[in-house]
Amino acid sequence: MTSPALLSDDRLFPPDPTERAIARRLYAHVRALPIVSPHGHTDPAWFAENEAFPDPAALLIVPDHYVFRMLYSQGIPLESLGVPRRDGKPVERDGRKIWRLFAEHWHLFRGTPSRMWLTHALSETFGVRERLTAGSADRIYDRIDGCLRQPEFRPRALFERFNIEVLATTESPLDPLVHHRKIRSSGWSGRVITAFRPDPVVDPDYEGFRANVAALGEITRENTATWSGYLKALANRRQYFASLGATSTDHGHPTAATFDHSPGECEALFQRALEGPLAPEDAERFRGQMLLEMARMSVDDGLVMQLHPGACRDHNPEIFRDFGKDKGADIPTRTDYVRGLKPLLDRFGNDRRLTLILFTLDESTYARELAPLAGHYPALKLGPAWWFFDSPEGMRRYRETVTETAGFSNTAGFNDDTRAFLSIPARHDVARRVDCGFLAKWVADHRLDEDEAAELAVDLAYNLARRAYKLDD
Repeated sequence: MTSPALLSDDRLFPPDPTERAIARRLYAHVRALPIVSPHGHTDPAWFAENEAFPDPAALLIVPDHYVFRMLYSQGIPLESLGVPRRDGKPVERDGRKIWRLFAEHWHLFRGTPSRMWLTHALSETFGVRERLTAGSADRIYDRIDGCLRQPEFRPRALFERFNIEVLATTESPLDPLVHHRKIRSSGWSGRVITAFRPDPVVDPDYEGFRANVAALGEITRENTATWSGYLKALANRRQYFASLGATSTDHGHPTAATFDHSPGECEALFQRALEGPLAPEDAERFRGQMLLEMARMSVDDGLVMQLHPGACRDHNPEIFRDFGKDKGADIPTRTDYVRGLKPLLDRFGNDRRLTLILFTLDESTYARELAPLAGHYPALKLGPAWWFFDSPEGMRRYRETVTETAGFSNTAGFNDDTRAFLSIPARHDVARRVDCGFLAKWVADHRLDEDEAAELAVDLAYNLARRAYKLDD
């Protein structure tokens, strides 16, 4: 016997009848708004080549670290889920077997945002009307597989169906951006832009850092064996990214520490970084100096700067050894923004030419540090609840802890920050529903008039992200 998997129209709205009625009315203003996705990690090759996705497992399971980290936590090997190994050793290639294994463990996702995103994709994108179980796995697999063979389920068609107005991917400075060039020359109207992620050439602890810096010099024809040449090369690549639509940079540093050293100190530190591994404190000084240098460049070229600190990357050495980066083993850490950002803010915090969007994995900093900082410095904006907190409860905690100090206009709306293409409409729908529920409570409490709440709902879903990321320019 099967159970319906239809989504309730009132999902995530407040249970109180008065607030729920208000939330419904507010949601009506934002439900059909275009999706603005200014930061993410989807593959630009999907939109450049516009080829059919290979099978349901390759689309929904193998690339999604939210999915396979949960299964791995319950003892399921990543090889059995088709996650490629670095050494090329065999992993499961049969999409149906991977899907069956996933379906057998669907119960593990109860209470997680992954369950909501995947249910939304199954129901709204593929028209699935039964709950995923071991018994329904093959029927659902066949339905999705049949859909993926049709032209209306190719990447560009889904992009248009999802009503995506703009989508930003994220690339290394060493990336030639051939897929973005191909998209731009194809005549397709979809707006897919890149974002500049300099971590491989600004973090001395990054794997291959010294070779990456040398490659940066070759690409730009600048002498990256000197501090001045290295900075010129980075500025050169930023301009190249901007020429292909980039409006932002993205920085995934371990901390929010920044430093403002003299040019001589920077040259000496840079030379030590090129010679060999730096001591941990020197590596931190170098990364922190580079955040300040990136802010200076953003003042010059106008690219919006995003800082995503506070993740202990690749915490599981065995997983990193066998499967590489971004395999679900990144763990949040405590982050100090007040002291860490002070050198950068002393230089640029009052400069309206800079937009620095801050994210956190340390929720304790919302009310104590981030909201007060963004509520004062013109250069700062707060990014939405991120990564582990990209969830209904995480979003509610975010609004409850930052709004009274930072207001709404010092936030940057919502961005989905995902590799999972089909989760994009689901994530934006969750954010819109949670925000409408939050605003409905304020209307019911007589803290806002409903017309004000309706304006705010549109801002949070659409306008703030466009303005923060300069997507109107």
